[in-house]
Amino acid sequence: MNNFRTVSDTKRTFYSRHTRPINTIYRRVVEELMVEMHLLSVNVDFSYNSIYALGVVTTFDRFMQGYQPSEDLVSIFNAIICAVEQDPQVYRQDAAKLKAIAKSFPVKDLIAWCSQTTPLDQDANIQGELQAIAQNPNFKYSRLLAIGLFSLLELSDPEFVKDETQRNQAIAVIAQGLKLSEDKLNKDLDLYRSNLDKMEQALIVMADMLAADRKKRDQRQQKSSDTVLPPTNE
Repeated sequence: MNNFRTVSDTKRTFYSRHTRPINTIYRRVVEELMVEMHLLSVNVDFSYNSIYALGVVTTFDRFMQGYQPSEDLVSIFNAIICAVEQDPQVYRQDAAKLKAIAKSFPVKDLIAWCSQTTPLDQDANIQGELQAIAQNPNFKYSRLLAIGLFSLLELSDPEFVKDETQRNQAIAVIAQGLKLSEDKLNKDLDLYRSNLDKMEQALIVMADMLAADRKKRDQRQQKSSDTVLPPTNE
């Protein structure tokens, strides 16, 4: 990766690949994700792994829910990944592989696996990625990695992660096993969940505004059609 590549270079590449306008409410999501990935990609300590890929895919899919036209989503995602000089298909494939693993194991087994307590005989490459995180003192932690780890738990047992005590205990075990900062993980995941709630609320408000606008437009059209021209005097 060329460390002299700038954020402007990345944005320019993105907008050259996806040329259609992006809806205002989603533009910030796209640009913040792209900038975050850019800054990681030019960091000498950063290394790609499947959990990070799951974090990227989950972030994009969750925050871009409801985007219209929906057919633009593939183009936007591909443009983001290509803008940081990586392969969008690799991200999707690696994320899909992890999703399948998460859904096939009880959450307690998944916690043991992620924390390196009990290896799972599933995928040697992913097992190696987890070991690389734990064994690398210079490993570059990121918010997107935290989201990837959380997504594994959420996919395995959605109700489990809703329980704050259980969730925090799981994060503590995983942080210790992977030698990551528990404080950073919790702060990033709290912010992630908070931002998801805000996005959902914003979409509800936008939907209400659009519905009200349609109602007013329909009323105007109905009023116009009900208007009867006065009779002419012959």
